[in-house]
Amino acid sequence: MAIRTIVQEGDPILNKVCRPVTQFDQRLATLLDDMHETMIAADGVGLAGPQVGMLRRLFVVWDTTDAPEEIPEGYEYKFIDFINPEIVAVSEETETHYEGCLSFPGHNGAVTRPAAVKVRAQDRSGQWFELEADGLLGRCIQHENDHLDGITIMQSSDYFYEDTEEGREAARNAKEN
Repeated sequence: MAIRTIVQEGDPILNKVCRPVTQFDQRLATLLDDMHETMIAADGVGLAGPQVGMLRRLFVVWDTTDAPEEIPEGYEYKFIDFINPEIVAVSEETETHYEGCLSFPGHNGAVTRPAAVKVRAQDRSGQWFELEADGLLGRCIQHENDHLDGITIMQSSDYFYEDTEEGREAARNAKEN
């Protein structure tokens, strides 16, 4: 496995629509494994194909469902690979939370999303599965799926704060108004 370079703000690949994955082979498995390692090394919870320069409809997320609040040394991460994902249902209830993005370091945006999501996708061997998720996992699935359509937090955020004490204070004030 290898840590890949994460595409940063300003690269036009982040605003392009991805193509479907058609080959489920060792190259795909290597890409997914590299994305797992890259995401964890960058302290992320999700990573999409375009964020590592691949215009393919795939993303990986860290399954935080049973994760401890403090990650101990040697923790064995659980990942979910989503290939050719389709959002098939969303809840009517929405929630607004701050989101960060590995491709936009230092930018944290308030994004309103459905509180729960149902997604249909293929795994690394090409088998279809469905998953219902809410909380952080549901939000992460929606965020990463947006990347596949060229949508970033820069377009989906209602407002931002910079990751400084002044920025957090401004965000608290904006949220209260």
